[in-house]
Amino acid sequence: MHVFPITLFFPLSLLCSISIVVQAQQTYIGLATTSCHQTGNSNSMRGYTCNGANPNCQAYITFRTQPFHNSVTTMSSLLGSDPSQLAEANSVSQEATFEANKMVIVPVNCSCSGNQYYQFNTSYVVQRGDSYFLIANNTFEGLSTCQALQDQNGIPEGDLFPGTKIKVPLRCACPSKNQTEKGVKYLLSYLVASSDIVFLISERFGVSTETILEANTLSSQQPPNIYPFTTLLVPLQDKPSSNQTFESSPPPPPPSSSNNGSSNKKWMYVVVGVVGCVALILLVLCAIIFRKHFGNKKKDDSVIVSENFVAIEKPQGKMLEEEEGSENLSEIISSIAQSFKVYSFKELKNATNNFSPDSCIQGSVFRGVINGDLAAIKKIDGDVSKEIELLTKVNHSNVIRLSGVSFDEGYWYLVYEYAANGNLGEWIYSNTKNGKFLSWTQRLQISLDVATGLDYLHSFTSPPQIHKDLKCENIVMDSDFRGKIANFGLARSMEGESEQYLMTRHIVGTRGYMAPEYLENGFVSTKLDVYAFGVLVLEILTGKEVADFYAEGNVDLLDFLSVVLSEESEYERLREFMDHSLQGNYPMELAIFVARMISTCIKKDPASRPEMREIVSTLSKALDSSLIWELS
Repeated sequence: MHVFPITLFFPLSLLCSISIVVQAQQTYIGLATTSCHQTGNSNSMRGYTCNGANPNCQAYITFRTQPFHNSVTTMSSLLGSDPSQLAEANSVSQEATFEANKMVIVPVNCSCSGNQYYQFNTSYVVQRGDSYFLIANNTFEGLSTCQALQDQNGIPEGDLFPGTKIKVPLRCACPSKNQTEKGVKYLLSYLVASSDIVFLISERFGVSTETILEANTLSSQQPPNIYPFTTLLVPLQDKPSSNQTFESSPPPPPPSSSNNGSSNKKWMYVVVGVVGCVALILLVLCAIIFRKHFGNKKKDDSVIVSENFVAIEKPQGKMLEEEEGSENLSEIISSIAQSFKVYSFKELKNATNNFSPDSCIQGSVFRGVINGDLAAIKKIDGDVSKEIELLTKVNHSNVIRLSGVSFDEGYWYLVYEYAANGNLGEWIYSNTKNGKFLSWTQRLQISLDVATGLDYLHSFTSPPQIHKDLKCENIVMDSDFRGKIANFGLARSMEGESEQYLMTRHIVGTRGYMAPEYLENGFVSTKLDVYAFGVLVLEILTGKEVADFYAEGNVDLLDFLSVVLSEESEYERLREFMDHSLQGNYPMELAIFVARMISTCIKKDPASRPEMREIVSTLSKALDSSLIWELS
């Protein structure tokens, strides 16, 4: 941090403050929206102050579509806007439905309320489990605040009963006199997303960064912090258009003004590039050697633990003995040792009491004690190169951690972190038999954990990874019942693929979880995991295996859900559809919310399914609401 002499800093700060008062429109609210009990600048928390050239004006707000509010009709109803104007602003028909998490422009008539705050009023009927915080930040995504809702309605938090109709003041503003003189005709209340920075927002709407900073009283001396679920005013000379609602990727960093610095950076890039190329070549060579020796090992049907296993072109070959190519094997294990601990087989025998039946967790997975810590040790008769290669790249709390490996007499032994509560199937399918039970909130938390892990694999690994075998048995839980994705034996990398999907003739997976485009045409993409995730959450909600749905005569899961969620019968049908061991201890509105999310995940067209990051956002909101409901 730079410390300025007070004699120099005071005049500079005074000059900046005078400039802001003259040019700025409003004060950016910051994190005040997320704290319902915070006091301070009441103007910024309750709304934008009425300091514009006019008491009324045409203004705009942005909104991101949700499962319940994803069409012109439903969004207009929620936000109190004119559906024809909303449709026109987004260049769609009034019957249009938008994709999930799509940014939409909403025209509003902004006006002063009591000569204090600009706002646009809509109404909302309180649902069970609602609070001012959830209404402001979840339902209306930060377009209103707890303080504004309380001030507008005068109803104490404890008296916010289901069925109560309340006013919701949405944040909008009119241009100030100074802005009008500069040609500003409209102010857009832009909802900040988690990946936003001011520069990207200015690029999106074709205005200067300085203009946005001035409009929100943000300093131009250093990059300002802006937060999700807050609004940022964007001054516009023309009406916003639907072309400005498409998501864009961050731009490259601006070049340095120093020639010397630029030259140094170029040398740095060259060095990094050379090192990266050498590392890549070594990795490819290791993979070739690895697959040469282990890729033709004989496989059995254990890659899929299911009677409905489907496999085409299963690889055949002779068993590789340890003594064959022992020199190359040593090299391979040596390369693995750079990422994982290599255990001797004797160490693993001691850890598992010679792999005794008492140490067996399930199938070929054993419980062991290594250096005083529990571990899960999996014996594999086959090629483990893909799983090891993938797990060297990932480090996430919702993905099982591989800590070590061993090889003995043609078998690989993978040592994983220990999941104290076993796999999810033990808690979902047989809870009435073994006394294991998960509450509604625990089920939502585990669903969110899995979604977060998949989002990491799809969006934050390079290249993206597809699990391809997501199901309850491959989700394990730690001592706190936090979900972790396991078993990457069928995982597939999107490396080197320019297309959005791959094609394969080797169809392998668990029936019921496999997406139709994969079964019918061999198409592989991240949307395979999205489909399987929808089926997984369906099982979590119902306590039934997916095979049970087909055994009951259902031909198509999506058709089944469509009937359950029909307006005429959704409450009654959903009660039948939910896991009876929950005994009705869940908020029905949230159950419908999650069921609707499932229906989007299992759509037949993969392009119509949401991305995992959108699902994470949806489940985060549902979990927040569930925690409030549970406390109340």
